Amino acid sequence: MYIKYRSERWGQGGDARVLVMEYKAVVNKNQKIAINEAIRTSQFVRNKVLRYWMDNRGVGKKELYRYNTQLRDEFKFVKDLNSHACQASVENVERAINRFFDKCKKGKPGKKGYPRFKKHSRSVEYKQSGWKLHPTKRRITFTDKKGVGGLKLLGKWDINTIDEKLIKRVRIVKRADGFYVQFCVKVDNTQPAPDTTSEVGIDVGLEYFYSDSNGNHEHNPRFLRKVEKDIKRSQRKIYKKKKGSSGRRKARGVYARKHLRVTRQRNEHASRLARNLCLLNSMVVLEDLNVSGLVRNHKLASSIVDASWYLFRQWLEYFGRKFGREVIAVPPHYTSQECSNCGVRTQKSLSTRTHYCSHCGHIEQRDINAAKVILSRVNGRGGHPQTNASGVVVPTSVGSNTCKSKQRR
Repeated sequence: MYIKYRSERWGQGGDARVLVMEYKAVVNKNQKIAINEAIRTSQFVRNKVLRYWMDNRGVGKKELYRYNTQLRDEFKFVKDLNSHACQASVENVERAINRFFDKCKKGKPGKKGYPRFKKHSRSVEYKQSGWKLHPTKRRITFTDKKGVGGLKLLGKWDINTIDEKLIKRVRIVKRADGFYVQFCVKVDNTQPAPDTTSEVGIDVGLEYFYSDSNGNHEHNPRFLRKVEKDIKRSQRKIYKKKKGSSGRRKARGVYARKHLRVTRQRNEHASRLARNLCLLNSMVVLEDLNVSGLVRNHKLASSIVDASWYLFRQWLEYFGRKFGREVIAVPPHYTSQECSNCGVRTQKSLSTRTHYCSHCGHIEQRDINAAKVILSRVNGRGGHPQTNASGVVVPTSVGSNTCKSKQRR
């Protein structure tokens, strides 16, 4: 079983958070067909509502939900799906539209993310109806007319500890290795953590996964690089099979499961490191990197994606909230060029792995020097007058643990 944490995405609004508890579902052949039909129906509703919005500019939220009701009256297979599941598809469109207009209003450079049609949906989402938990809470029954029926749940985290009223959403997710059921529970997931006053700055990289201001390096596991040849071999086998054949379908499944394994390895690695950092330090400072912009460099894109920097930051923010720690992102400008001892900038190429300051003679490993600079942008220079960054320190924690933005002069 895999446990994730993500912000509320189902129309609750505000700073609400949910804990997502995920279980493997045991399905038979007929249930597999029924789940796939429910997923396709959910995708159909979403795409039809989006097309309605495109063809009728200016329509609001009420009109979208009214059109959803029309779809249920017009198509029997839509009516067979639970009404709240159809509403969840409309909410998906509504979020995409609002996100697009928000980016336009804020003047975000580049593409604004105009809502697009879904071609390959892999989940169907129910609200607080359309499903029923067994008293043992080891089985779940979907009560709409799609015919999914009862599913046995496999997992270590016993959902018996959770009040059923706190389950806000239930989602069936299709993956390469089977089907999963996610319970989105609105709970206070904060936990007490050991008292500590230590602070750390971290600099993510490709040679090392990260280097910290205490002089430590974390090995970069390079999960994709290790199995890249095997994945490419399995990909070539797909094209050797006849189109539409069962052999080609099986080969695609093998290929997808290999990628899924890499994804889970990255997630486990990032969450473990983030948890340890937040337990050991009262404040973690990192760079506010634009990862989507960095991957445009085609020579480094694969390595950056394999390092999963953004996933690591998400886990840091989660454990920061959970343990009451401060997780702060600072502007990344010149962190690799500045001297952590005197603040003077020394130009160096990416191939130069040792920092040498011609002003004060300070010599240090490049990434550790950058981690110390990152930490200093929150704590101050200790008397040095140099300015370390242009811009405002960005707090990534939410709530009472948010650190106030600081600017040195």
